[in-house]
Amino acid sequence: MPLLDMMARIFAPLASLIDDLHTSDEERDATRMALVAAQNQALALTLDLEREKLAARASLIAAEIGGQSWMQRNWRPITMLSFLVLVILDSFGLLVFRLSDEAWLLLQIGLGGYVVGRSAEKMLPAIRVGGHKGHAGQGGQGAHHE
Repeated sequence: MPLLDMMARIFAPLASLIDDLHTSDEERDATRMALVAAQNQALALTLDLEREKLAARASLIAAEIGGQSWMQRNWRPITMLSFLVLVILDSFGLLVFRLSDEAWLLLQIGLGGYVVGRSAEKMLPAIRVGGHKGHAGQGGQGAHHE
């Protein structure tokens, strides 16, 4: 999650600045505690944002899977199979032109979206049922079904 990495990079220099302050140990400790509290709050908000994005993706996948049209339900697998054919042809030098860097980037984005979509598809029933059942009262076993 690049957003989480960005948040960590923002707070790291601030922590080192606190160490360089010419104040008492108590003031530095109080400032560190305030920074940690702010960092925790920012990370919690970032995680909430990431959770909302995943839920939006899951609802999109669910809408596609539940769609009336055959094409609406199957365009992602067809696209990934097309990418697979292009990669195989490119690997054996059977394409007239090699796949460009942009094509490989598109493949990475598509594969990432497909994997996230499939993961979201599997998680969607748990999100719909009520989310976080399985933390307590299950003897340490999650509600994971395969």
